[in-house]
Amino acid sequence: MADPAITVEGVRKKYGGKGGKVALDGLDLQVTRGTVHGVLGPNGAGKTTLVRILSTLLRPDAGRVEVAGRDVLTHAREVRFRIGLLGQHAALDEELGGRQNLEMFGRLYHLGTRHARVRADELLERFGLAGTGRKPVKQYSGGMRRRLDLAASLISEPEVLFLDEPTTGLDPRGRAEVWDSVRSLVGGGTTVLLTTQYLEEADQLADRIAVVDGGRVIADGTADQLKSLTGADRIDVTLRDADQLGAAVALLPVPEDAVTVDADRRLLSAPVTDRMTALSSVVRALEETGIEAEDIALRRPTLDEVFLHLTGDERASDPRVKEAV
Repeated sequence: MADPAITVEGVRKKYGGKGGKVALDGLDLQVTRGTVHGVLGPNGAGKTTLVRILSTLLRPDAGRVEVAGRDVLTHAREVRFRIGLLGQHAALDEELGGRQNLEMFGRLYHLGTRHARVRADELLERFGLAGTGRKPVKQYSGGMRRRLDLAASLISEPEVLFLDEPTTGLDPRGRAEVWDSVRSLVGGGTTVLLTTQYLEEADQLADRIAVVDGGRVIADGTADQLKSLTGADRIDVTLRDADQLGAAVALLPVPEDAVTVDADRRLLSAPVTDRMTALSSVVRALEETGIEAEDIALRRPTLDEVFLHLTGDERASDPRVKEAV
């Protein structure tokens, strides 16, 4: 990868002394400039520790880390002026208006009074908040607050932006507003590292996704490449009568132990290699046995299934897990 925006090699971090918790255990990661790179992982996987190291808030115990071409240990000050950070919790003054908050952040970045005012106006307009500049932040909706927080992280026009679970707690409308804002940033050339537990969020935004578990990257690739790790496409069959699930399992074109049964949803799901052949054979078999289906669908594996596959016990025996490409 030529001139990556972020390079992480063999990074280790442990909290506490002997017997303490290992947060990062030789983690490697590279992020291409002008892209969104998602980082997925269960609680305690090391995602927030990684962001804190990348943003110079925490020193690694070992390894090499470069952000925007600068080493985070030897050139920490230069790194700080080239990055923005949106943490899990808003960093806004609830009593101030949106414009006042942005001007305050501008002065903290030594932009000067006039430049800070101009930059605040630009960002309010960019994030659809121009009409709320004097309104106290405590009166904002959740989506508006998060967009303002995102605007504040961009006050210095950073090359690299870290988003640490940026839509936690937002309703679907607020989440969509933040997603639109992130897409516009990348379109303007900003590099984004996104940590999230919303798998749909990573699927919607990320050009590549790294799955982190146990302080290491266990898989890295595009969403489609990661989905291929779970195997073939799937066929889902929803029956009208849950009592017929057992009989219907034998009709699917795979070994019975490969079929997932969800009795509450009257759903059977199984991997298939030849989509159309599987579909026609299942439809024909159901008709011949008189089992009535409410719905039959072919689909790709979801990122939820990828996540469970990669962070479950079965990953240890899967040689494809380390690298999806």
